[in-house]
Amino acid sequence: MNILFMGTPDFATASLDALLSAGKQVCAVVTQPDRRRGRGMKVTFSDVKKYALEKNLPVLQPETLRGGAFLPVLEQYKPDLIAVVAYGKILPEYILNYPRYGCVNVHGSLLPKYRGAAPIQRAVLDGETISGVTTMRLDKGMDTGDMYFSESVEIGENMTTGELFDKLAEIGGKLLVKTVEALENGTAVPVPQDHANATHAEKITDEECLVDFSLDARTVHNRIRGLSPFPGAFSYLDGKTVKLYDSRVNETESTGTPFGTVTEVSRDGVVISCGRGSVRLMHFKPEGKGMLSAADMVNGRKIAAGMRFESKKG
Repeated sequence: MNILFMGTPDFATASLDALLSAGKQVCAVVTQPDRRRGRGMKVTFSDVKKYALEKNLPVLQPETLRGGAFLPVLEQYKPDLIAVVAYGKILPEYILNYPRYGCVNVHGSLLPKYRGAAPIQRAVLDGETISGVTTMRLDKGMDTGDMYFSESVEIGENMTTGELFDKLAEIGGKLLVKTVEALENGTAVPVPQDHANATHAEKITDEECLVDFSLDARTVHNRIRGLSPFPGAFSYLDGKTVKLYDSRVNETESTGTPFGTVTEVSRDGVVISCGRGSVRLMHFKPEGKGMLSAADMVNGRKIAAGMRFESKKG
């Protein structure tokens, strides 16, 4: 089977690696155009492009797929199947309909739950205890196509989005290979989704990254781990932005202290009161600084009991 691979972030790299490791024929890799990022506005490659170049695979980076712009590529490579993993663009119908075996997508949720752009982050933010990966045949809807295979994963109470990403990426690669082989040998049986039970995972907004300590401790904890490592939950301390990482729901309930107040500081963490309960933070990233442990924050006099995290700057 001649496979054209479309993907962009590190999550997709695991699937590309799985295909190659299984001896599948990947004719070319399609990924997002190079972007300028960071303070120096340096040109950066996608994770998939870096990996594809290491494997000497042809790399294509179209600016647009609209209006039949990608048809010459399809005619050149004549893929039997297009594997799509977090590519970042919606595929027009002429691409969906071109390959004999269609376009197979690896999606980071147990469909029909969490269709959309941020399924893994949303599952952690919502405090879900189970997540997973689904392979499906892409259609013109948003993650609405018939499903091939799925596998579930438990989400531990302190698991971060980053940790869940890594687990699901590995599983996604294995499921993609399983799907390709089922299509090759004619045993694949696509199953329609139950659209009535669909939920949606919208892209994370900047506003959602601001932690509201007036909420209960469990919700605050889910916000912090759900946005870790990227883009990072944050609050304001002493008028400056501080990103918050590595939280735990504290065993001791807060006792009438205004929410956002630092009630305890030690090498074991910084305790912050919430609307109900409190959370213990072990790592911080102050504005303009690198990652600091709770001990670093305390020793550097950057935080002390009685200080308060605010929802507004200054």
